[in-house]
Order: sequence, then C-alpha cells, then structure tokens
Amino acid sequence: MSDNRILDIISSPADLKLLSNEELSILASEIRQEIVSVTSKTGGHVASSLGAVEIILALHSLLDCPKDKIVFDVGHQAYAHKLVTGRLKDFPTLRTYGGMSGFPKPSESPYDVHYSGHASDSLSVALGLAEARDLSGADNKVVALIGDAALSGGMAFEALNNIGQAQTPMVIILNDNEMSISHNVGALMKHLGYMRASSQYRQARDTMQEHLESSGPVGKALTSFGRNMKESMKQFVIPHSMIFEQLGIVCTAPVDGHNIAQLRETLRAVLAANGPVLMHVVTRKGEGYMPAVRNPEKFHGIGPYNIATGEVIKSDKPSAPKYTNVFGSALVKEAETNQDIVAITAAMKGGTGLDAFAEKFPKRFVDTGISEEHAVGFAGGLAAGGKKPVVALYSTFMQRAIDQVIINVALPKLDVVFAIDRAGIVGADGPTHHGVFDLVYARMVPNMRVLAPSNEAELVHGLHTALAMGGPFAIRYPRGEAEGVPLPEVPEVLPEGKARMVREGDDVALLAFGRMVGYACKAAEALEQQGISVRVVDMRWVKPLDADAIREAAGTKLVVTVEEGVIAGGAGEGVLGEMACMGLHTPALNLGISDAFVTQGGVGQLLHEQGLDAEGIATSVKDRYQQLT
Repeated sequence: MSDNRILDIISSPADLKLLSNEELSILASEIRQEIVSVTSKTGGHVASSLGAVEIILALHSLLDCPKDKIVFDVGHQAYAHKLVTGRLKDFPTLRTYGGMSGFPKPSESPYDVHYSGHASDSLSVALGLAEARDLSGADNKVVALIGDAALSGGMAFEALNNIGQAQTPMVIILNDNEMSISHNVGALMKHLGYMRASSQYRQARDTMQEHLESSGPVGKALTSFGRNMKESMKQFVIPHSMIFEQLGIVCTAPVDGHNIAQLRETLRAVLAANGPVLMHVVTRKGEGYMPAVRNPEKFHGIGPYNIATGEVIKSDKPSAPKYTNVFGSALVKEAETNQDIVAITAAMKGGTGLDAFAEKFPKRFVDTGISEEHAVGFAGGLAAGGKKPVVALYSTFMQRAIDQVIINVALPKLDVVFAIDRAGIVGADGPTHHGVFDLVYARMVPNMRVLAPSNEAELVHGLHTALAMGGPFAIRYPRGEAEGVPLPEVPEVLPEGKARMVREGDDVALLAFGRMVGYACKAAEALEQQGISVRVVDMRWVKPLDADAIREAAGTKLVVTVEEGVIAGGAGEGVLGEMACMGLHTPALNLGISDAFVTQGGVGQLLHEQGLDAEGIATSVKDRYQQLT
C-alpha cells in the first residue's frame, strides 16, 4: 500500500464531500491503481470498473448514501463504489471464496442497493425505489447507472416507457463507452443539456405551452410550430436524445465521464430536477490502464494477469481445450456441410466461442445484443423459415427467455438448438451467474430434448445429434477446461434416450449427468477400496431419460443420482419419477445443488461445499449405504 494516499483515509462516501475536484481526480488515479493491483491477482471485471471511476466519485461526493440510492446495472463497474464505501481493507479478497463479491451485494454493505449481475434491470429497480420513496413521503435521491449495452435490453425499454409515463423524479446515468464527445458543438450541447435538465426550464416550458394552447386557434398553431421547431433543433443538435425526450425523459448533452468538474456540475443540475432525467456520460473502458483500453473485451472479465503486459497468467501444466472452444470449432465444421445453420448469441460472441464462426460465416452469424428473449424469438422465426438456428447463451442468461423457449420454439416444435454454456458452478462470479437452473427449466418444456455431455468428445457428438434430430434441443456444458479426451474425427448421432455404461458394479448405481460423471468415477474408485461395488452410468440424456438404465440400476441396493444443478425439479427427481412409474422401490439418493444460492469461489471449493466432488459423493453414498446395510 502506497504512503500518503487519499484513498487510505476514505472510510465512507461522506469523506468525499471534503475533497476538491483536483483531489477527487487524484483519488480517481489511486483507485485505478488499486483496481489494477488487486485484479491482477484475483481477476475480475477490469475495463468497466476502470471506466466508471469518476462517475462513482462524483455521485458519492454529492449524494448522501445510503439514504440516497445508487442502483448499478450488472455491477461490472462497481469496484470504485466498493473502495469508497469502507471496503478497501477487504478489496484484496475480491471474488474469492468467503471474500468480497465482484458485484453489489446488499448483505455485504448497506451501500449496495440490490443484487446486480444481470443486465437491464436497474431502471425497473430504481423506479420502484423512487415510487416507494414518494408513497412514503421521503425525499431521498435515486440514481440508476446503466451502460449503453445494457440500455439495449428489452427490460430497460419497458422501464423507460413506465418512467416517462410516471414522471417520477429520478436520475438515469447512461454510461456510454462506445463514442467520443464532439468538440465542435460541445458548448452548445452543454448549454442545451443544462436547459433541459433544469427545473426552471421544465416549468417555464410547460407553463408557456399551457398558456398558448388555452388561447384559441392561433395559440395552438404557435404551440404546434414551436414544438416542431424545438424537436427539429434537438434532432439537429442532439439526435441521440430524441428517443428519451419522446418518452418524456429529459436528456442532457453528452458529458465527459472522466472530467470530475463537469460531472459534478451536471449532476447538481439533474439531481435538482422535478422529473426523470437521463444524464448522458461518455467514458472510455479501461481508462488509466492501456492494456485494458486497447483490448476492453479481453478485460471485461479476465483472470489473473501481468500488470506490465496485460497478458493472462497461465498455468505451466498442459491444459485440455475449453468446452466453449470445442463447441465453437464443432459448430464451424457442422456449418461447412449444412448451409442452413445460423449461429445466434446475445452480446456474447467471444464468451460463447462463436468468433471463428462469425469470421467464416458472417452472413449466418447474428449477435442480437443484450436481448435473450428476442434472440430466442428470432431463432423461432428463422426455424419457421426453414433455417437451423443454434442459440448459444450462458445458462444464467437463458433463464430470461423461458417464455420464448416455450411459446416461440417448443410449442410449434421448431428446429432450434440451444447451446447452454456455463452450465453448473461457474466460480468467482457467484450466485447471479451460476448455471444451476437449466436442467429444471429445460426438462420441464414439452417437445424439448436435453443432453448433458460428460466430456468434450460427447459434446461434439451431442451437437451433431441435436442438428440431426430436429425439434427443440438443448445441450448443456460447463465452463472451463474439458476432460482431455480425444475428439472424434467424425461425430456420431447418439441413440436417443440411451445412457452409457462407464463402470460395472453391484452394490450401488451412480447415475451421473454431465461433468459429474468424472467425479462419480473417482468416488466409485474410493468406495471400491472400502468394499462397496459401485456402478457408474453416464446418463447423457436428461430428457428423455433412459428407462432401461434406470430399471437396471434399481437392481442394486441403492440408486444415487448426481447432477450439477438444483435438486428441486432436476434430473434426479426425474429419475425418481421414472422409478415410481415403473413400480421400482429401490432406495434412492439425489445429490446436487442444495436449496440455497451458491456463493462465489473456486469451482473446486464450491463443488466440495456442495458435496459434489469425489470426496463428497463418496461420503454421501457410504453414509446412506451403511444405513441400509
């Protein structure tokens, strides 16, 4: 820790009120150094947080938090917020097991308003807080901080429509990091922005309009002429504000998001407004750290890295390919022989492994932006038009499109493949990102087939199977390195609803799904040494389940299901249902994610905590088997 840092004496946001603009700018630099220093060891969402430092300092220097509320959208940009709200000492534990969350977390601090993690929800939450304030007769301020990408999400537009109608006083800060300020018209844009943001301007404008409209035909004509002139001027000078103005939300001109003085001056004006105001702030992702500026996508979410070069620190041990990359390569090969395949993702081209596909087949690749519902509905339309869409989404984000999966794809039984990435425990991003619900929401949908590959070779076969069989089809696979098995030269169509015997055994049958097959095999080896003979079955299919494999498993003394998803409504309960239908009464045990949200931490740590590593599986099986014998 450096000597004589301003950051070291900031114990709460109240301390920021004592600092000058120059001192706040120095503090911004210190915060950036702290963010880079810590995230180089822990990893994290670096570029977004570096870009929003001045915005957060300006907000906290003028607001009275936690009485006033700052609602972060997604929360990728909240590291500076954490550092000035009394969490500097704990910041080195960022994203680690038992440490500080990488996202705003109300249980961690009273300054964190809501559990961020998914995009486009901040405006709805902020409007709810503002309405609750007004109903209670309180006077606190409510500010939502949302990025330009998140603003494209459908939920944000629904909220904007409601905000414009309600005219509830609140501030929306649009963090725009995709464009620069035009210096040619900067002064005029600043002037008009302040005019539209001020209460006096709004009151004068509305009073004049009411007076003219009540003065007969001539007044109405002048009002119409004036409105048209006003709109034309705004179109000419500030075209990007039009959509917000039309919705009834006052919009400022763009403000330099790295200029503390400009930010604070504009914030003072918009915080005093008597209706909703959108403050347009232009920032640069990665500001203050050139590797992040040059490659903001890489530094959106990154593991530990070398500060000097920005290069990710890699392990010396040989690594297997990542599941995401295996999927991306397999899809390119499938698309080479099937011209109807169209790849779709929602603002996650790199994250879902579709970079190579987009480069090779640009006309058959669609990034819909942050809009999972639209992506799935769009895929349904493509399929109805005779194409073969493959929708690649993270498990946690596909949750947002369940209605479209059911109505737009499954009901008409359309040929859409859902490639569900990041299924299961994902690690440091924590409860908002763990993909532990997809086994439930996929298997509940009529007409849906669901595969859970146990390794990368099975993933290649699974994708080929999904494309060959038709109808709605979901393949779910985990984040990170695969198992290191050889990939098939020619993929096969897997027999529908048929499991794969991995290990023979007579005492206990372990029916494992997806990545859990490897852990089940290790658990079986440990149990074998303790005199318990364990069969391991790679179930492959979550839907339809292999009834024959279940019937054979019931011939042992104990049937155990193992899945990397929530137990309630999951694959294990599906196995119990099959056993009940067949009149099988063998004792059974379901292992999976407990009925509680899983914290952040290393995948190995979290699987151990849930009893889903080899040791945990073996212990649970042994305890239950001994109870029976």
